[in-house]
Amino acid sequence: MLLSFYFLLISITISIFIFFFSNFLNMRLKFSKEKFSTYECGFDPKAFSRIPFSLQFFLISILFLIFDVEIILISPIPFLMKYNLIYSSLIISNFIIFILFLGLIHEWNEGSLKWLK
Repeated sequence: MLLSFYFLLISITISIFIFFFSNFLNMRLKFSKEKFSTYECGFDPKAFSRIPFSLQFFLISILFLIFDVEIILISPIPFLMKYNLIYSSLIISNFIIFILFLGLIHEWNEGSLKWLK
């Protein structure tokens, strides 16, 4: 009981110290127009917002998301094998990989994966 009180006292003391130290540092910093302006992923917020965006970057990001979802779907399969569901887990994993392979072949034939045209 006494030990937990000491931990609580130490954590409150450290929190108060950090709070006052950050306020002290904040008073020393000077106002800067660039510092307080908005920053939108490297784009100038005051410039024309309709800049051309490469569709290939968009397709690569979609492919990345699809393969992330695929990893999430396949990751519980070793746990299914633990419960003697080997055949059903192999069928499910092969089906998921087959669908992904068909999608990859379709995008390859369509030419979406070519960077230079």
